[in-house]
Amino acid sequence: MNDHSSTTPAIDAAALRDSARRTLGLERDAIDALIAHLNADFARACELILDCRGRVVVTGMGKSGHIGSKIAATLASTGTPAFFVHPGEASHGDLGMITPGDIVLALSNSGETAEVTALLPLLKRMGTPLISMTGRPASMLARHADAHLYAGVEREACPLDLAPTSSTTAALALGDALAVALLEARGFTAEDFARSHPGGSLGKRLLLTVGDLMHTGKRLPRVQEGCPLRDALLEITRQGLGFTCVIASDGTLAGVYTDGDLRRTLDRYQDFTNLSVDDVMTRPGLRIQADILAAEAVRIMEDNRITALAVVDNDSRPVGALHMHDLLAAGVI
Repeated sequence: MNDHSSTTPAIDAAALRDSARRTLGLERDAIDALIAHLNADFARACELILDCRGRVVVTGMGKSGHIGSKIAATLASTGTPAFFVHPGEASHGDLGMITPGDIVLALSNSGETAEVTALLPLLKRMGTPLISMTGRPASMLARHADAHLYAGVEREACPLDLAPTSSTTAALALGDALAVALLEARGFTAEDFARSHPGGSLGKRLLLTVGDLMHTGKRLPRVQEGCPLRDALLEITRQGLGFTCVIASDGTLAGVYTDGDLRRTLDRYQDFTNLSVDDVMTRPGLRIQADILAAEAVRIMEDNRITALAVVDNDSRPVGALHMHDLLAAGVI
C-alpha cells in the first residue's frame, strides 16, 4: 500500500490567516479605489435607468456573469425591475427577451469578452441604451456604451494575479452602489422592499399589523372597572396572556392589570379580600391600535419591558390583545 502521508503539506494556521488577511486587504483596497472613479458616467447610468420604462437586462460571461446575476437580483429587490440574460444564450434566441424600453447593463472585466461584444451591433440596431461595467475604459464595450462604470483593479487578490477575485469584488460593490443610489433616488422604502419579500422574515416584520395577530372576541381578557381583584386574577389565569383590560362604564379602556401589577400588589398588601381592581391597576395603561405595524409593537414592548399590549380603536375601546408569543410565532421577532 502506498503511503501518501509524506506528500501532504503541513498545515500552518498562521500562514493561512496571513493569506486571508492579504486577500481581504487587497479586495478592500480595490473597493476603496473605486470611489475616485465615480464620475459623471455614474450619474448618467443612474439617469438612464431612472428614465427606463422597461427592465434592466444584465449580462456577463463567466465570473462576471455570476456577479451580474447578483446585481440583477439586487436591483429587482430594491425597486428597479431587472433580470439576467446569459450573453451566449442571447446570441441564440434569448435576445428576444429584450423589449423596447429596456436597458442593458453589460459586465466584462476586459471589456472585450467576445460573447458580450457580439451583442453590440444588435443592441445598436434596436436602439437599446447600454451601460457597461469594465476594468478598461478604452475597451470596445466601454467605448460603445452610453455610460461606462469603471470597475478596474490594480491587481487580483489571487497570488498568480489570474483568478477573478479583486475584480469581481469591485464589480459586485459597484453594482451595490448603483442599486442603492437608485433606491434612494426613487424614495424606495422598507415597506416597498417587504412587498417583494413577502415570504421572508423581513416581509413578516414589515407587513404584518397588530390587527393580523391580536386576540379578539372571547380571547380578549377584560373585566369591568370596580370589580373585585379576585375577578381580574381569574380572568388573567383563564386567558393566559399575562394581563387583563379594565373596561370603564362607557366601554373605553380605563387601564390594565398585569402580572407585574400582581407582583407589586403582593409587595404592598397582605389581604386582598376587599381590594378592587381599581385600587391596583395601571392607569391608563399602554395601548396600541390595530393598524400599527407589528414591528412597532415589538419596539414598544421591548422599550417598556412588557409582554402584552391592549389594542384599542379610535375611541379607546378595547378590540384586541397582543402578546409577545404571537409575534414570535409569526416570525416578526
